[in-house]
Amino acid sequence: MTRIGLLSDTHSYLDKRVFEYFADVDEIWHAGDIGSFEVLQKLRMFKPTRAVYGNMDGGDVRYSLSEFYRFRVEEVNVLMTHIGGYPGHYNPWLLPMFQKETPQLFVCGHSHILKVQYDQTWKMLTMNPGAAGLEGWQTVQTLLRFSIDEAEIKDLEVVEMAKKH
Repeated sequence: MTRIGLLSDTHSYLDKRVFEYFADVDEIWHAGDIGSFEVLQKLRMFKPTRAVYGNMDGGDVRYSLSEFYRFRVEEVNVLMTHIGGYPGHYNPWLLPMFQKETPQLFVCGHSHILKVQYDQTWKMLTMNPGAAGLEGWQTVQTLLRFSIDEAEIKDLEVVEMAKKH
């Protein structure tokens, strides 16, 4: 079983509570708008980290990451990008990727809206962890934790770190 800590939209602010909430995870996934290479390095020094760049990320982050990241954890095929959308409202450039190989788990960020939803059309789970940083209009900093056990995605937890002032 692999425990995952998922966050997005830190925008150069890495809340110290991330390290507490992700203490027991095996790896961290960051769905873009990291904000600075320093944030990425801190996460990588803490736990193995998979990440994509977001639309607000500068050259240092963009040069070290991809816009799309397709990978496998245990038996689950994952596709992660920053600007992805949600069931029925995906960004059009994703549809050829879905047609070529539909992931079991689609992960994105960008909206700052925490949303986990099963897509009946594509038969995949979609996850957006909301925003873990302070930038943006969201009122609560959020993260997700979950497990992948062979082909099963389970034990999903929503973490509300703090309300923004």
